[in-house]
Amino acid sequence: MPGPLDQLQALVEHRGADLFPSLRAAPVEGEARSAAVLILFGVLDGIPSRRTAAHVPSDLDVLLLARAHTLRAHPGQVAFPGGRVDAADADAVAAALREAYEETGLDPDGVDVLGTLDPVPLAFSRHEVTPVIGWWTAPSAVRAVDAAESADVFRVAVADLLDPARRGVTVIRRDGREWRGPAFSLDTTGGAQTLWGFTAMILDALFDRLGWTEPWDHRREITLPPPPD
Repeated sequence: MPGPLDQLQALVEHRGADLFPSLRAAPVEGEARSAAVLILFGVLDGIPSRRTAAHVPSDLDVLLLARAHTLRAHPGQVAFPGGRVDAADADAVAAALREAYEETGLDPDGVDVLGTLDPVPLAFSRHEVTPVIGWWTAPSAVRAVDAAESADVFRVAVADLLDPARRGVTVIRRDGREWRGPAFSLDTTGGAQTLWGFTAMILDALFDRLGWTEPWDHRREITLPPPPD
């Protein structure tokens, strides 16, 4: 049976149908700014998950960070490393690796870039975000490099993300309308975190396409964290 690395490589090379149809339902109007995120999987160098997942080893992890509460855009949210593609960046891959280095201090030489997925439009922020899939061949120490950008940086066991007990949906109700999206409850070194929004939708779609998803209760609501003061 192919391992996670082989599965990720096959996903990038033969992704076929659109992974993110729900995100493409609202295209960006006018000119979109290019951005990229690094979705970096690897093997935990610390304590692996204590649970046995159906489709992934207990030591498979993904790199995430908590955005600083002082940021104007998405303050306090859990996210992938990433940001805008600058004029000096050769492409989205270069931008994702640069941003990851600036935000987490990781050594880009230890990352094997498997490829990219099609850009995802974010209408509300007028960005098109390219997901860059990477494998951490030589993990390096990570930390919140700049407190003005990131409050915390952490590696999360994928087996924990797939735990049905940690999965649910966030619900935003406003002006008689309702928006629902996947969410994950996390335990990190910095405390409990809720992973929701764009990053949660990307992981949810990836897990589904890779065949890693375990049945979970789509009716279970996870309360959104309060906005920063």
